[in-house]
Amino acid sequence: MSLVGCYVALSKPLVAAFPVLLLAWLRFGIAALAMPHWLRKPPGEPPMTSRTRGLVFLESFLGNFLFSICMLFGVSLTSAVSAGVIMAAIPAVVAIISWVFLRERISGRVMLAIVCAALGIGLLALAPSHGGGAHPASSAGGMGALPWLGNTLVFCAVLCEASYAVIGKSLTGKLGPRRISSLINLWGFVLSTPFGIWFALSFDFAAVPLPYWGFLVLYALAASIWTVWLWMTGLRSVPASQAGVFTVMLPVSAALVGVLALGEKLSSLQMLAFAAALLGVVLATWPGRRGGSPSSVSLLLPSEKNNNSQ
Repeated sequence: MSLVGCYVALSKPLVAAFPVLLLAWLRFGIAALAMPHWLRKPPGEPPMTSRTRGLVFLESFLGNFLFSICMLFGVSLTSAVSAGVIMAAIPAVVAIISWVFLRERISGRVMLAIVCAALGIGLLALAPSHGGGAHPASSAGGMGALPWLGNTLVFCAVLCEASYAVIGKSLTGKLGPRRISSLINLWGFVLSTPFGIWFALSFDFAAVPLPYWGFLVLYALAASIWTVWLWMTGLRSVPASQAGVFTVMLPVSAALVGVLALGEKLSSLQMLAFAAALLGVVLATWPGRRGGSPSSVSLLLPSEKNNNSQ
């Protein structure tokens, strides 16, 4: 989640250099070239059912394709700090969705962690907003002209990311982290190809400075390979509602990158908000008593119970 927050903020220069839909297509394409061997089914893995295939598609459509589009468009219209404010809502949304769809019990400690995240949102909402610094990407896409639209799109990305976390929990009981990463990235490439080709036909690739290409490769590897593999590996042993609290690291790192790399300003009230979010992480992840703590209880769907009991 810390890596996701970093590339969310650092995507602002890329949005200034590439059209959003072309950027998404290039991201998925570069990642697909880097991990074709991950697509092969491991020897001990059972064949995918139609339900699993549907979940893989939804994981990519919501968590890869729509998240990338909403996040890239949203960040181009608002500041990285503002994006961090809104994305602090992810833990609460993840916990609610996991309770509804995965029947996961939300312990008192995780609930308190969610309250801390919500407190951070409230404090950030009261903090005065500051515009971007002198970074050239700060004026991309009409930065500041439509902040309400940018914030709305970032919130849509929050819903997509929360769905991604919950669906991923279900998939980790059926597929390995590497195969999940490669499959959802391949679907993202397929979904973005029509838009990517359309923009590529009229785009002047020679006008993009050389350093941006290296940054694009790092962005693709981080967004489609490293972060997805880390997240799916962690979800194999952590309930989705508890894992969702870790998503507070996304807005924290996004805002810090906005301040340290993009020249944006961070007020003392915003610092207090991020401290509350980090307290939520501590509450959610503090080791429980031996024998299992309420925060580690995960009530799966009936089909998942059967699979895990083998």
